[in-house]
Amino acid sequence: MTKGMVVQFRRGRHTYTPRHFLIDAGLKKREDAKKMIGKIVIWKSSSGKIIKGVIKEAHGNKGLVRAIFDKGLPGQALTQEVEIQ
Repeated sequence: MTKGMVVQFRRGRHTYTPRHFLIDAGLKKREDAKKMIGKIVIWKSSSGKIIKGVIKEAHGNKGLVRAIFDKGLPGQALTQEVEIQ
């Protein structure tokens, strides 16, 4: 199990996708990020609520990954830790 941090939701200039989030898992290269595809991501709130997601794709060339969650994460999830299994 590794730790990651929710960096931002996936967005464009005019749209955003509420279930897609960018995760920083401490990786340096895109090739390392591609090895994480298919792993489970778990976010736990302070009240104990758990929301699960799956890493689907690498994002950019600096090691970020894109995770798609079952439900959208709340705004307070930004800059919080997630577990990657």
